[in-house]
Amino acid sequence: MVASNVPSSNANSTTTNGNGSKNDDQFQLGNFCVDQPRPMKVAAIGAGYSGPFRQKVQNLNLTIYESNAGIGGTWLVNKYPGAACDAPSHTYQLLYEEKEDWSGFYSPGPEILGYLEGVVDKYKLRPYIKLQHRVMRAEYSEPEGKWHLTIRKRRVPPTDKNEKWDWDTDFEEFEDVVDVVFAGLGCLSRWSWPDIKGLETFKGKLIHSADWDTGEGAGGGWEDTVKSWGDKNVAVVGVGSTALQIVPALQPKVKHLVNYVRGKTWVTSSILKEQLIKLLGGIYLSTVYVLPGLFTKENREAFKDPKYYQKFRREIESELNAGHPLTIRDSPMQRLEKKPWIADHLIPNFSVCCRRITPGPGYLEALCEDNADFVPTLIQEVTPTGFDTDYKPPFPVVGRNGVLLSDKYEPHAQAYLSVAVDGFPNWFQSLGPNGGLGAGAFLLPMECQVNYAVAATLKLQREHLKSIEVKKEAVDDFNDEKCRSWYKAGKEEGRVVALWPGSVLHSIHALAHPRWEDFNYEPMSGVRNRFHWLGDGDSLADKDPLGDIRAWQGATQYGY
Repeated sequence: MVASNVPSSNANSTTTNGNGSKNDDQFQLGNFCVDQPRPMKVAAIGAGYSGPFRQKVQNLNLTIYESNAGIGGTWLVNKYPGAACDAPSHTYQLLYEEKEDWSGFYSPGPEILGYLEGVVDKYKLRPYIKLQHRVMRAEYSEPEGKWHLTIRKRRVPPTDKNEKWDWDTDFEEFEDVVDVVFAGLGCLSRWSWPDIKGLETFKGKLIHSADWDTGEGAGGGWEDTVKSWGDKNVAVVGVGSTALQIVPALQPKVKHLVNYVRGKTWVTSSILKEQLIKLLGGIYLSTVYVLPGLFTKENREAFKDPKYYQKFRREIESELNAGHPLTIRDSPMQRLEKKPWIADHLIPNFSVCCRRITPGPGYLEALCEDNADFVPTLIQEVTPTGFDTDYKPPFPVVGRNGVLLSDKYEPHAQAYLSVAVDGFPNWFQSLGPNGGLGAGAFLLPMECQVNYAVAATLKLQREHLKSIEVKKEAVDDFNDEKCRSWYKAGKEEGRVVALWPGSVLHSIHALAHPRWEDFNYEPMSGVRNRFHWLGDGDSLADKDPLGDIRAWQGATQYGY
């Protein structure tokens, strides 16, 4: 036990232990209250969902580095035709910031971006966000227990957020040193073109969906960017979720559209289609992704009733989290009546959820139109690669003993519950290896991953620890239990690295209560006793004139 009336020992004093021998390691009290939060410096990479750090961590120096010219991540950069969330709007929002007035069952990208910008403003996060600041390197210093970040920023501030920035010429760099890094990089943040024949000499317009720039309609909606395409022949390469949104959006606006597809996928009907039909008064529209303002005035008025709104949310979240979208109710053959042969090249021979379930309202119908063709052939010359899904960061991340995270992820990426990697102390991440979901609400597990990092940061702060690092055996055990049907980083064989090994609710429960025994810890420099964090025997309330009141209020926070 430690009592507040025990005098502090002199660092140079010599005492005897119970055996009468000399002892230079006498326990020294910390010169702070037990509930006094030590200063913490945290860097978040990516202006996405790091708000809980500011809300829950006291005495915090937080900086959020964002390489883009605005917040929003994927909803800022993805401006392709038909860009929308393929999960119901009311399930694609943060728990602590509900939105009742979504324009439709599936919200378009610009509306989601507006929602995220509103969250940033409401919780006053903009002062902490450094836009057009790109992390170029992150290296852990073992003696300090801190991360050294090399940051590249634009030398001349932009006058327009849509203005392109040449990262290689117009820049200056500086270093930031922090206690904790939270990486919100995502697994779909990096796109690339392959080095293949025909790419450099292609005479037409070559556009990647992740960098939609047609040269027209800048600043407007995607419809403005294709106004002159009425006499153009357009090829869409791929059959992922993006292609399934682009095809039905572009097909009525171009002269001829060809969809080149080499793989196969399960194309489902709209997620929670029955709920959508109910809201539309018994009518189902296959083009729900491309129709703005789908909710009626009556729908919006009903959502203003808290009881109705909460009941509606519970119903759709319950169905979504139960894996309801895995039930394919519409036969592809019915939707491909005019071109039934497409089904032979599209319906997979692998099980549902071996790759991402792809709701495709309007996709199959668009392929059946006279100005559309489906070509199940591998393009030999001009084709995009899509996204890198190997989870390797776009900059060097150097952990203990000089090990690179990119090398650590060979031959496949492994992490502990998706959020931590052994050999990389005080480094946490969202949507890391095995952090995705095959079905269900997407943002809630992401929130839980952020909250996990917050809990680890609070432990470092509360117990005055230098570092927290997941044990290698814990990482190995988690990955030894992985399901064989997970996504395989674009490979036909090998370990799947994308999906969580269970349901949405399963992931939430797994992340809710950290197993601190799965981590190793280092004390602050010079601290030799694990109970140093008990401090000087006082709480902050003890040193306050109103301590008797505040102590009781503080106790009630912990259920006493």
